[in-house]
Amino acid sequence: MNAVEIEEAISLLAEQPFVPAEFPYSFLEAFGNKETTIKRLKTGNNNKSDIEGGVLQQSNIHIAVCNDGNISEKLKQLKDSPATSKNKVKFILATDGNDFQAEDVNSGETVACNYLDFHNHFGFFLPLAGISTVKQIRENAFDIKATSRLNKLYIELLRSNPEWATAERRHDMNHFLARLIFCFFAEDTDIFRNDCRFTQIVQQTSAGDGSNTHEVISEIFRVMDTKQEERADKKVKSWAVKFPYVNGQLFSGSTETPKFTKIARSYLLHVGNLDWKMINPDIFGSMIQAVADEDERGELGMHYTSVPNILKVLNPLFLDELRSQLEEADDNARKLLNLRKRISRIRVFDPACGSGNFLVIAYKQLREIEFEINKRRSESDRPTEIPLTNFRGIELRDFSAEIARLALIIAEYQCDVLYRGQKLALAEFLPLNAENWITSGNALRVNWLSICPPVGKNVKIFGDDLFSTSFDQAEVVFENEGGETYICGNPPYLGATIKIPRGASQATKDRIKKEEESRKSDLKAIFAYRTTTWKSLDYVAGWFMKAADYGMKTKSASAFVSTNSICQGQQVPTLWPLIYNTGHQITFAHTSFKWANLATNNAGVTVVIVGISNQVPKIRRLFTIGEDGETIEKKTDNINTYLSPGKNIELSKSANPLTEVSPMDRGDSAVDGGGLLLDIAESNQLKLESPNAHALFVRPYIGSEELINGKSRFCLWITDNNKSIAEQSHFIKDRLEKVRSMRLESSKKQTVESANDPHKFGEIRHRESLYTIVVPRHSSENRSYLPFGLVEPGSIIADSAFAFYDAPLWNMSLISSRIHLVWIKAVCGQLETRIRYSNTLGWNTFPIPTLTAKNKEDLKICAEEILIARERHFPATIADLYNPEEIPEDLWQAHDRNDEVLERIYIGRRFKNDTERLEKLFELYTQMTAQRKAL
Repeated sequence: MNAVEIEEAISLLAEQPFVPAEFPYSFLEAFGNKETTIKRLKTGNNNKSDIEGGVLQQSNIHIAVCNDGNISEKLKQLKDSPATSKNKVKFILATDGNDFQAEDVNSGETVACNYLDFHNHFGFFLPLAGISTVKQIRENAFDIKATSRLNKLYIELLRSNPEWATAERRHDMNHFLARLIFCFFAEDTDIFRNDCRFTQIVQQTSAGDGSNTHEVISEIFRVMDTKQEERADKKVKSWAVKFPYVNGQLFSGSTETPKFTKIARSYLLHVGNLDWKMINPDIFGSMIQAVADEDERGELGMHYTSVPNILKVLNPLFLDELRSQLEEADDNARKLLNLRKRISRIRVFDPACGSGNFLVIAYKQLREIEFEINKRRSESDRPTEIPLTNFRGIELRDFSAEIARLALIIAEYQCDVLYRGQKLALAEFLPLNAENWITSGNALRVNWLSICPPVGKNVKIFGDDLFSTSFDQAEVVFENEGGETYICGNPPYLGATIKIPRGASQATKDRIKKEEESRKSDLKAIFAYRTTTWKSLDYVAGWFMKAADYGMKTKSASAFVSTNSICQGQQVPTLWPLIYNTGHQITFAHTSFKWANLATNNAGVTVVIVGISNQVPKIRRLFTIGEDGETIEKKTDNINTYLSPGKNIELSKSANPLTEVSPMDRGDSAVDGGGLLLDIAESNQLKLESPNAHALFVRPYIGSEELINGKSRFCLWITDNNKSIAEQSHFIKDRLEKVRSMRLESSKKQTVESANDPHKFGEIRHRESLYTIVVPRHSSENRSYLPFGLVEPGSIIADSAFAFYDAPLWNMSLISSRIHLVWIKAVCGQLETRIRYSNTLGWNTFPIPTLTAKNKEDLKICAEEILIARERHFPATIADLYNPEEIPEDLWQAHDRNDEVLERIYIGRRFKNDTERLEKLFELYTQMTAQRKAL
């Protein structure tokens, strides 16, 4: 269940009669617990409660219903219960049907309200559904509630007005929804004044069956686009005349409204009766955009970017500097005035603005700084000098663009109320400004200079005498004043190719192919004349390149949230030299972290934040997330493209190791159409038919899946010398014929030629050895260490893995270390979010200090200790052993010991964090490559 679905279920529960015995189970069911889970709790099998009538779900919640007036005592009883602590309960909850109290056991946060109002606090309990909440959601879940109600209305209107669901009318439908949202907000905040209640008038004026609701709403919309002096001539209905003139293009054009059913009308009134004063535009905007997007509606309520995450971009981009300047200004009136002038001219531009989250937060933050300036200058009631038109955006979807404009309008009003009072805010709010500062279009095709053109830089600096200024005062350029443009945002997370879902229909395949062709075309327009290798770039690379081009024309600095792949692997030497050629450098960065949303059990996508500018500061700022979850800032004179302190560097593949490590080979590729590979049943079939052939020609076949998850697969391994013996088996002969046919049908010359030898793998790198160390090519990013394993002699390694044949075990110590994982994540790139290992890019380039015989012996012992710790837990698989939540203590200690020994070889102590590890690795790599060039 997503957050919106949970809100609906909880609201429905609150409306039902209170049944004490059933409440705990109904509450848990509303948070997505399955019927079988509830049944087991009811029968007592899974109920761990030690309180009479209590229900305890392990690792989640302890609930108890009590008699009237005993709720506080019952909550204390739950808190003191041994079962609560023993079962790692997150929440305790007590209710008597009149009152409702709950507590977050870990944080101590509480909820206390009337029973009928507990649904308003559902955000507090979202962790019960595996949804990580943020402070804004916990304190005010109104935005999810509003999204839920609007979604119901939207779907019902499309059902009863199918023509409005067509591509031709979708814009009209979305514009109608934006108008409704404005009306709901305006009536609850007194923007409409004179007790002009939109919802109430619709209810009183329209028929109960909804038959004329569209006519009533259409008339209200027409009135709000009609000036007072023109209303008599336009014959405005008497009941609508009190609505103000709004302008701002929101109500201009057609006032046609979809027709309402009785159900749709009831939904409309339900939405309107919510308290829209509570709306938070930076939350609501990002959620509501999914309502109008059929592809995203299944993720309704998941789209929320937290303010702290957005500030990870905005603070180092420009807000930190402004706050520093404010602190430096103290109470100096002249400095404060100059800072206010600077702020009034700052433009924030988001060329992938969605529903305006970044712009709204930037606006709110600048208003906060401006208010502090006004307060220090004793001008608290002064109108803002920060125009909304300084916050510009491009958004592909017209509805999201419209919501972004609306969110900014709402943010402006709320800031005016907060800093100047409602009376002044209302006096200046209407009519709205008609300028359109959010553009609907393809950001990679639109000329950004046309949206945010260069501006003049001459600005007067005010003197200390604030009452008079000499008319002959020279105009001077104030540093960073006039023409400051900050580009920011969160462009689409799309790789170089789009993965087609398994079992997708032909229509879906065609749509995805068309989307991919469109995106390739976008990137081609930007990169084709710069480089021939642009096709491997992620879509977000287009935003970075356009930002760099923009910066060459006007003073700006940019920062985007991006998938971390643009700072890894082969994208680095393709993209970053092009950006550096424009004079831009990385000015700040945030290394990989999870950019989570409100999805259930959401792991989030792994992202980085990269800031670039050709106005390069002397000190760069590099942010990382420490092991305790706190942000660590490191100041450095340079940040390279792998987001590590140090010189700019572009790693290249190496055919051979740069150090004394053993060579790592890719596994063998069958190229067989399945003819040479056997599952357990097929292997057993051959064993029954021809035991001798099975013994001679069947070998274990180990790839990533087999190594990590302990699965069994086999292959036919036949040499030229025993081919004739193998073909005496009918089973094998049939399989070889299958291989021959597949290869002959191939479009590749090499594969067709190999049809003459169907008994052999298409690509063979195997060497007979006493033991083989295997490393998967792809593995989960959630593990603390790379998976690896030792396999029995004679095993054939699939090309989904890499192999060391009879390599010294100290190589395994390196592979299984934290420092090697950090290197691989940095330089090899990732497949979706999984780790993508490369022998030529990751292993052969891995920098290690010169190892003494003693070092190698110590590392060998560490590797053996890891293997022994694993053996203690046989038959647990690698997937079992390295589950981040359940790694055995002895295995963890063995790895920790390995890290201790290896890192002391590097620097004589443990590294403080991954940033320090990477810094040392790049330093060594630079030395290694320089020495090689000198030879």
